[in-house]
Order: sequence, then C-alpha cells, then structure tokens
Amino acid sequence: MCGTQSRPERRLDNEINQERLDVLIQRAQQAIAQDEKEVPAFWKTKYKTEAAKNWDIFYKRNTTKFFKDRHWTDREFTELADQSKDQQCLEVGCGVGNFVFPLLADNPRMFIYACDFSKRAIDMVKANAGYDESRCKAFVCDLTANALTDTISENSLDLAETKVSAIFVFSAIPPEKMSTAIQNIYSVLKPGGQVLFRDYGIYDEAQVKFSAASDKRLDSNFYVRQDGTMSYFFSTEDLQARFEAENFKTLECQYIYRETINRGMEKRVDRIFAQAKFQKQ
Repeated sequence: MCGTQSRPERRLDNEINQERLDVLIQRAQQAIAQDEKEVPAFWKTKYKTEAAKNWDIFYKRNTTKFFKDRHWTDREFTELADQSKDQQCLEVGCGVGNFVFPLLADNPRMFIYACDFSKRAIDMVKANAGYDESRCKAFVCDLTANALTDTISENSLDLAETKVSAIFVFSAIPPEKMSTAIQNIYSVLKPGGQVLFRDYGIYDEAQVKFSAASDKRLDSNFYVRQDGTMSYFFSTEDLQARFEAENFKTLECQYIYRETINRGMEKRVDRIFAQAKFQKQ
C-alpha cells in the first residue's frame, strides 16, 4: 500500500511558486530513496510498546507550551462552525486540548469527547481553566488497544449532530495498528457519521530531515524522533485505502501546502499535509 508514492497536488492557500514545490518534492524523493538503513528490530519493538510512556515524558517536559492552539480547524472543516444546532465532536488524540478549547470557545453549542493515550495529557486537559464537564468529557484511550465504546455508546455518534476529528494523531500510530484504530472509531459512529482528518503528508519537510538523518526509519514513511515518539507520513492513496478498507467512504482527500516562517531564524519551512473527510457507510 505504501510502496507507490504519488506527487502531491497543490492546493493554493497563499501564492506559492510551483518551481519551488517541484524542487521540494524532488529533494524529498532523493532523500527517501537514499535512506535504506532501518532501526534495529529490538528498538522498533521498544518504541512501539513504549509509545504512551514516551508521549507522557514529552508532555512532562513540554507541558502545554509546545503546540499552538488550532484556531484554523473550523475554517478547514466548516461543519465545526455550524451553530444552528447542538453538536458533539469526538477528538481522538486530543493532546493537551489545542483543538478542544478553541472549538468550545468558538461554538457554544458544541460538546466534545476528548481522548488521548497519554494520561499526563488528559490530566492537563482536565486542569485547564476552560475545562467544563457539562461541555467536555476527557478520558484516556489507546485507539489500538482500548474500546471507545467503553465510554461512548456503540453507533451513537450521528452525522447530523456529531463528528470525529483526527488531527495529527494517526501519524503517531504504527502502520500495522492503524486498521484497529479506524475500526474503533467506526464502532461509535452511526451510518453517515464523518471523520475529519489532517496529518503529515508524504514529502513534507520533516520527512526530508528524518531521511537525511539515516538512523530514524522504522518502516516505509515511518520514523522515530530523538525523544522516542514516532511519525508516519501519508500519501493520499495510502490514506484513502486505509479508511475504505474499513468500510468508510471517501468524501474528500487531498494535499494541503503550507509555508511556515521562523522569523527569529529568518528561515522558511515547506509543509505538506494530508487532509480528508471520510463517511461511515
């Protein structure tokens, strides 16, 4: 599924240079092709089995200061901004609430279930001044091991009222376990329910850096960071195939191009994300 890599198609959010994007993709393809060394099997197993522990350490070190609040989500997924009716949203991999709290503030008719496999992250969500149990329920859940139905009733999340958001969470899941996570989400959605997805896209600048390091590759498009946390990079074909294999229908699946600028270092970084909407059939 991951062997054939496609060329990302541009989506213009700001004026960008096609030639520059071509150079990025060519550089990424070369770096990935030259990165033939994989992490030894012992360490692969260790990173995967200690994933929750490594993310707990990450949040202990960085607390709530590492990720910025995601105020762009209702722009990219306009369904979340609809205030004409009461809504519910399940946020999988919620971290410390960078998606949850801006959405609660912007949409007073929204209730959010929020889960993460890091207990420390969930404790930080509950400690946030904006956490209100009448509008949010945060709980620990490993999508690859714990049933969401232990907290949310089976087939209870309806399209007209509820969405599931998966924002930069599947990239932290080993590829062989993604089908289990997708099935878990499927179990709590009614037919017609939707998953709103964004994550790292293939040929992203971060993947180039991983490949250039030559000692970070766990598997095809799957890498480990210095702190032991992991990151997978999706092609749209790969992403679509994974969800459709679990009986989801693809409503939208595309690449998003972003340019980020570190003004302090006067450096710009090219980002490619995979964004999609899937519907339970």
